[in-house]
Amino acid sequence: MKLRGNRSLLVWTVVAVSLLLCAFLFNSMLTLRKENGNLKAARKELALLKTDYLALKAKVGAVEGRKTITDIEGIVQAVDTVFGSLGLNEKVKSVKTTGSREGKYGIEEEAEVQVEKVDMNEMVNIFYKLENAPMVLSIKKTAIKTSFEDPTLLNITMTLSLISPK
Repeated sequence: MKLRGNRSLLVWTVVAVSLLLCAFLFNSMLTLRKENGNLKAARKELALLKTDYLALKAKVGAVEGRKTITDIEGIVQAVDTVFGSLGLNEKVKSVKTTGSREGKYGIEEEAEVQVEKVDMNEMVNIFYKLENAPMVLSIKKTAIKTSFEDPTLLNITMTLSLISPK
């Protein structure tokens, strides 16, 4: 009789331990599923950030490559280079340097450039050349007015900035 009582106690103990083990495994499975969902959401977010990062890296690489292509001494030489390549040096009325600032990564030198009597095509070529110059040039401000003598020609006043490394 004692043997039968021990067997039933043993069976009930095995059943209880099995149920506890199943409950523990079920709880672990739910926790792992939740963690998996969180990791998938984080992976999607990182995939979106990856494309932004690669785009910014390409832009920075383009700017980094441009700053070492030519050896420019200052903003005046940069303006002469850009307008000389277009053959518009005679249309540049004045180049007045307005100062320079030393930043964290380089020196920014500004100048006010006045260009007179250019047609629309020449203006587009100027902006294109400034945008794609082999140096880091930035257009801060631009004012475009028609010429007094000929309304088809334009007078451009712009503030340019040359950023050169330290």
